[in-house]
Amino acid sequence: MIRFDDVEVAFGDHRAVSHLNLEIREGEFFTLLGPSGCGKTTALRSLAGFIEPTGGRIFIDGRDVTRVPSEKRGVGMVFQNYALFPSMDVRDNIAFGLTVQKGAQKVSKAEQRRRVDEVADRTGLASSQLDKNVSELSGGQQQRVAIARALALTPSILLLDEPLSNLDAKLRVQLREQLKELQHEVGVTTVYVTHDQEEALTLSDRIAVLDAGTLQQVGTPEDIYDRSATPFVCRFIGENNRLTPAQLTGLGAGLDTTAESYVRPEKLALASADAPTTAPATLEGRVTERTYHGSHSVYTVTAADAPLRVSVPAAASARAWEPGDAVQVGVDPRWILQYPAA
Repeated sequence: MIRFDDVEVAFGDHRAVSHLNLEIREGEFFTLLGPSGCGKTTALRSLAGFIEPTGGRIFIDGRDVTRVPSEKRGVGMVFQNYALFPSMDVRDNIAFGLTVQKGAQKVSKAEQRRRVDEVADRTGLASSQLDKNVSELSGGQQQRVAIARALALTPSILLLDEPLSNLDAKLRVQLREQLKELQHEVGVTTVYVTHDQEEALTLSDRIAVLDAGTLQQVGTPEDIYDRSATPFVCRFIGENNRLTPAQLTGLGAGLDTTAESYVRPEKLALASADAPTTAPATLEGRVTERTYHGSHSVYTVTAADAPLRVSVPAAASARAWEPGDAVQVGVDPRWILQYPAA
């Protein structure tokens, strides 16, 4: 439904987006993920029509929209700060985009009211809230108003620029789930921008990871996390242990000891030094630290003269190892990600 064809965006000598080639499917929840300054918001704003690319083309439903005005692209935008009008009530905020339409797109007052009621219901806004001033609403409710305003225009594409970043952690988790349910219910193609890895992994059908304006990998959350295509993606997503040549030698299993190698803490297993183990490969080590997280504990183990972090679920072990305990660290070499040395 959406295609970036060799898109470039430069601001003077700075290239914010470089040779971006990307396809987004109809009905998909697609996330642009990366650190600050990676080009994800610039790519989103180019799709919205707020920034004109300096090279390449953007297509929506096969139509070249590279130089088409934003209001003629059929997209709805939810901004990071929501961009609501504090002097208006909720109903007028939702209806605002409809009230400024002209010509063939002009919507009658009755149709405006019908659409506002419909999208308010879909986004979980109670009818009693529609006559309130938006300044009276919580951050989560204001986010719903911003989404409802975008959906009132019946866009074919919904764009969201870090819409959860201003909310507290507990509310972010709650609204993540509701946002995904809403997207499934409405069926609108959604492009979401975030730097939050957990948001991207839990919300997305597919993810594009960017770094310094360059696309690093596109894939499902499982692809991105378990089969990271580049060292950058591997380091950026989740927690990792970088394995030393000595550790790789100790594990054996035909591993390339010269490669840049990583394994995630939860892919490792821990057993007492004298316990039998079924792990395909093991390293002997000694616990130096334990931190308790409720659902799991994270152990730091010195093995082959270097630290390894091992995440052990609370239900996976009947005991807790303490600093100084001799242990075995087990791993299936298939979970070790290796990249050719630079």
